[in-house]
Amino acid sequence: MTALPRPLRIALLSYRGDPFCGGQGVYVRHLSRELARLGHHVDVIGAQPFPVLDEVDGPGSVRLVELPSLDLYRSDDPFRTPALAEYRGPVDVLEYATMRTGGFPEPLTFSLRARQYLARHRGRYDVVHDNQTLGYGLLGLERHGFPLVTTVHHPITVDRRLELEAAPTALKRLSLRRWYAFTRMQKRVARRLEHIITVSGSSRAEIVEHLGAAPGAVAVVPIGADTRLWSPDAAVPVVPGRIVTTSSADVPLKGLVHLVEALAKVRTEREAHLVVVGKPQKGDGPVADAVRRFGLEAHIDFRTGLTDAELVDLYRSAEVACVPSLYEGFSLPAAEAMATGTPLVATTGGAIPEVAGPDGETCLAVPPGDAGALAAALGRLLDDPDLRERLGAAGRARVLANFTWQRAAELTAERYRAAVATGAGQRARAGHGWRYVA
Repeated sequence: MTALPRPLRIALLSYRGDPFCGGQGVYVRHLSRELARLGHHVDVIGAQPFPVLDEVDGPGSVRLVELPSLDLYRSDDPFRTPALAEYRGPVDVLEYATMRTGGFPEPLTFSLRARQYLARHRGRYDVVHDNQTLGYGLLGLERHGFPLVTTVHHPITVDRRLELEAAPTALKRLSLRRWYAFTRMQKRVARRLEHIITVSGSSRAEIVEHLGAAPGAVAVVPIGADTRLWSPDAAVPVVPGRIVTTSSADVPLKGLVHLVEALAKVRTEREAHLVVVGKPQKGDGPVADAVRRFGLEAHIDFRTGLTDAELVDLYRSAEVACVPSLYEGFSLPAAEAMATGTPLVATTGGAIPEVAGPDGETCLAVPPGDAGALAAALGRLLDDPDLRERLGAAGRARVLANFTWQRAAELTAERYRAAVATGAGQRARAGHGWRYVA
């Protein structure tokens, strides 16, 4: 008689876990929930801003294990100087010193704390899943009996290149090179990993090219939308001329400045306004300058702090959703917008076409960085209700077929079992006296 696969005990690591501060937090929140619904037991081990997790009714469980940093980038006191009593050891000193010299310490220092934690809890977990920390501390976990799987959403070297290209001065470029110094560590770590998950074929190619990972070590596991939440609702009134995007004004690769320029062009022929889910640019910058130059202050609304329900209703209320990014390793906003049945205009940057689908079938696709093409596509959708209805329905069908968190959890669990079945996993099982069943 064939034994059934046993539920896995998973340590899911995330050095930044708040789902309201970036895609990594969204990933941890939804993946942990769906893994628990499959019956697995997940400890999400995270630092500030701590992960926000969902309660799960089912055979599995999700638990938050706080692994605090010095929290040097807290929103109310960024680049702060901790009190002497806050230091707990050498890792804290390293974290503060790196920050003070212009570097970003969190990937390295979190990995060192995670290594210490895991060494104290040998036998508690069957597999460790690192969410893009890629820190030195995670190397050699096999010696402690922990098979390691690592998610790389996309190489941060891409962010580094785009921000350097957008930097206005030599001093700014020098500062960025120091900030992104941790990417050298991530390259060195990635080359030594045997089990890497990424979210798209585009990201897989870039991980191999930019990080030097072995091609056979990288598997594609698409993520997606929580389609139980992100769904159409005819009771939500659609606001004429409303365009919605999720974007950070301070991140050049999100392409918001091109969408602002496109809105100005769209408004020369029709009424339209833009709602941006994200914070406005601090002080002067390309986005703030464009808003003032085109006189769009009354026609662009930045919103933050929305609940899940408010965010979904905002997308439902839009005539058009837009992803103007120059590059994305996947694009959750595209999948979530499509899941609500809202028609999408998206660029072809990075992996966005893998999510949004063919131009004219499930979205309108435009080249990245082309404000004129963005304006033409937005205008076309705003003027054609039949096209909006057709693309909206086709987009939701595409998400349901390809991009759900349940499917992502199932495929991720397969990668866990592959890691457990080799190398350190076999040694760990021998030590714990249980037999793995694939």
